[in-house]
Amino acid sequence: MIVYICYLAVALLAIGQIVRLQFFSDYKERLDEIVYRTIDVPAYRGSILGYDGRVLASTVPFYEIRMDCSVVDQTVFNEQIKALAVELASLFGDKSAFVYEQEIREARSTHKPGYRNLLIGNRVVTHSEMEKISTFPIFNRGQFEGGFIANKKDKRIYPYGRLAYRTIGYISENEQAGVGIEYAYHSYLKGHPGKQRMRRRSGDDKWVPIANQPDIAPQDGLDVVSTLDIEIQGAAEEALRKQLAQNETFEGATAVVMEVQTGAIRAIVNMKRMPDGSYDETFNYAISESTNPGSTFKVATLISLLEDGYVKLSDSVQTGSNGWRYYGKTFTESSGSLGTISVQQALEKSSNVAFAKMAVEHYGTQEKQYINRLYNMKLNERLNIELLGEGSAYIPFPGEAGWSKLSLPMIAMGYEMKLTPLHILTFYNAIANNGKIVTPYFIEGFLQHGQVVRQFTHAPLSSAICTPTTLQYVHQALRGVVENGTAKRINDPRYAISGKTGTAQIAYDGGYVHNGYRKHQASFVGFFPSQAPRFSMIVILYSSPTRGNFYGASWAAPVFKEIADHIYVTHPFWNEPLEAPQKPR
Repeated sequence: MIVYICYLAVALLAIGQIVRLQFFSDYKERLDEIVYRTIDVPAYRGSILGYDGRVLASTVPFYEIRMDCSVVDQTVFNEQIKALAVELASLFGDKSAFVYEQEIREARSTHKPGYRNLLIGNRVVTHSEMEKISTFPIFNRGQFEGGFIANKKDKRIYPYGRLAYRTIGYISENEQAGVGIEYAYHSYLKGHPGKQRMRRRSGDDKWVPIANQPDIAPQDGLDVVSTLDIEIQGAAEEALRKQLAQNETFEGATAVVMEVQTGAIRAIVNMKRMPDGSYDETFNYAISESTNPGSTFKVATLISLLEDGYVKLSDSVQTGSNGWRYYGKTFTESSGSLGTISVQQALEKSSNVAFAKMAVEHYGTQEKQYINRLYNMKLNERLNIELLGEGSAYIPFPGEAGWSKLSLPMIAMGYEMKLTPLHILTFYNAIANNGKIVTPYFIEGFLQHGQVVRQFTHAPLSSAICTPTTLQYVHQALRGVVENGTAKRINDPRYAISGKTGTAQIAYDGGYVHNGYRKHQASFVGFFPSQAPRFSMIVILYSSPTRGNFYGASWAAPVFKEIADHIYVTHPFWNEPLEAPQKPR
């Protein structure tokens, strides 16, 4: 009876365990996880294109070559291993044929770890190289008889190297950080991954697909069409690099070319000095660097004065012989005394005294009126561009902390504020565009397998920054800067340029001067051709701390001219044939 009861108890326990395993246990799921798994199949990442369709960034398949040393027939192995080693040594060039042969023989004979998945070569190979390797002795028998394994590894390539690299951008492997178009449009570029059922292979525990095709096919990412013109981009970078090479005191530089009527950015160059003295696209000055704009801002003051009817271009301004003193500060000219000059000449010669005096004389008792004029021109507002990292635009308002009696004249000449190069360019572009502000943009639309799936449209930000009459006078004044003023060295009889030079001190170490050293930015911003503007452009070069001055007319304006010349020579809207310049005899 005791034995019977024991057997009965064991039987009942066995039956209970069977029931539990069959109906209440997750052993099937756990076993399934051990033997099977479902993985994501990455989608093809879309390309980034120039506005004319040329590829700026694209994903290209590369292959990691490995060998299953266990599957090759011994006779075939002995006959062809030397020939295989010679081919591998010739293609990779990292080892001799003898070393390749010895490593493969050792892995095969001793079952060295990884012998069924032995890494071959010192790098990934292109698709054409992979196809060539697949024809090598032994490998030409395929994976199951020749042990040839090619693991696909997609790689992002940039056909034009570092050209516009900071704007094209990149994204980290974990997709949590990045810059530029790659990061801002990652959700469109990456596509949607598919699903592939895998099983664990006995022997080497390697995961292999159950079927040749994914269970759910991946959806390729969209191609992003940028506004960049690779020809203008290349010319802008070449001109900027040439200028940077002439002086070791540069800290960085930027140049941006915008299409006047649309706001499309056709070129954007950002160069930051590296520790080894070279320059590279590692910081986007154009959209992120907020500084005092300096004299390029005097045009905004001129518009305010003209719009309020306080001055005409022919009015006279006394700048004095030793500067102008106001509330304990002496305002002086960078080029020496100018005496009595007209308002037109004040802009042409970039007179600090004239603009400071005019601002105090006409807005001294109504500071808010002047600042509201600037605000109405949208100078303090975000541009809300597509790329991340836009620097702030800041113009203080009377009564705010830090506002003083000197704030008005300082703002009038471009200090005590923060603007990015793109903000300044957008303002000048509005002057060129009949007063209408358009948002600068970098993306034209999306393509899927060559077909347009979305085309972006961009509306003006405002009706106009000023009246047509004021705009006419401002055009006259900006043309005068190039014809008769600080930028006359870039005046060209073939086509007219309008613009403004700027030189500004940049605050660092808590002030503008440290042990006698100052940082400056030299700038030129304008548009061309003056009569019917097609392009606007800004060029800014930033100096490292130095004791010397750093003028926009000397450093930035020549870069502007060189880029404009390239556009003039190559762009189809200038149809008249060019005459070769006459060489001096």
